[in-house]
Amino acid sequence: MARWEGNTRARLERAALELFAEQGYDRTTVAQIAKRAGLTERSFYRWFPDKREVLFGGEELEQCFVGAIEAAPEGADPLTMLMAAFGKAPEVIRPREFLRERSAVISANPPLLERELMKLATLSQALISALERRGVEPRTARLATDAGMAILRQTSRRWVSDENADHARLLSDSAADLLAVLTSGAQNDSGDGSGRHG
Repeated sequence: MARWEGNTRARLERAALELFAEQGYDRTTVAQIAKRAGLTERSFYRWFPDKREVLFGGEELEQCFVGAIEAAPEGADPLTMLMAAFGKAPEVIRPREFLRERSAVISANPPLLERELMKLATLSQALISALERRGVEPRTARLATDAGMAILRQTSRRWVSDENADHARLLSDSAADLLAVLTSGAQNDSGDGSGRHG
């Protein structure tokens, strides 16, 4: 955590987060963010194109996940590849305290919430493309990624809210929860006695 807090990009992220929380996204300027971080506006623009991007900069998570999919054993099924990729998240995600504050700020500011949704869509597409490059049929790649992202979101919420939670255990539990929901639905469809047979 100390190393993360010390680097230039992290200082800008922290400064922006504090200012967005204190005075709102709309009233915060790039100049204020740079000043709070003890840097120049020029330094800010080396890392981010604008203030909207400051909480979404860096592609470490996407690169980490895509790299793990590319390195997965031959013959692995798509969801197994995704789960192995998601298991590497603790190597690149920010500290819990920062993520909790970030979530609150994003939820309170529509431009940031919109950007968050766009980033998640971009991440999903990157995972789909990575699976397709591994030979997964496009429809299967999309369905597996949709399921995987649901597991990842559930895991992330639980991990951020519990200081003592183990990411790998939460990932496994979230996958089991989704499987239970899907299995329950399948059982209800096949055993509801409605007599629907086409």
